[in-house]
Amino acid sequence: MDKAALRKSARDRRAAAHGVVDPAPALANLEKVLGETEGRISFYWPIRTEIDPRPLLKKLCAHREVCLPVTTGFKPLIFRAWSPGAAMVADSFGVEVPADETEVIPEVLVVPLLAFDERGHRLGYGAGHYDRTLDKLRPEGPVTAVGFAYEAQLADTLPIEPTDQPLDAIVTETGIRRFQVTS
Repeated sequence: MDKAALRKSARDRRAAAHGVVDPAPALANLEKVLGETEGRISFYWPIRTEIDPRPLLKKLCAHREVCLPVTTGFKPLIFRAWSPGAAMVADSFGVEVPADETEVIPEVLVVPLLAFDERGHRLGYGAGHYDRTLDKLRPEGPVTAVGFAYEAQLADTLPIEPTDQPLDAIVTETGIRRFQVTS
């Protein structure tokens, strides 16, 4: 199956889970994993049927620095600090991002995805934003990348490219999968 067909199948599975699967267990699992980390956390502002991390984003910003990613073409993501009530603007993809253009660097990234496998690989939308970002950040210091998804997004296998960056963990409503990532 080619990547376009895999993406369509993954989108359909995610859409079927969205609004049906209770996200509370996934959020509790994500909170547990993030509680084991240190440093600034990058969340994402959900689009389409992505599982919504915002309840935890709002909760954790009381005692952790949090930020959101911003796309800048086909380059690594940049990150801007976020807090409740922060002014937001739509980026070129229509995603809400902080209006304050001050850049920050996260040590932990909560990563959206279309599909994942049992080895810690993810299938994204195809632009390579998170792969480029992790490739840039990992050599600069410890970075933890946590995929956040519905269990329905699990795929038997995914095509892996040399530029694909594995995740350190994947969190769903059914549990936590951890992986040994070497930089």
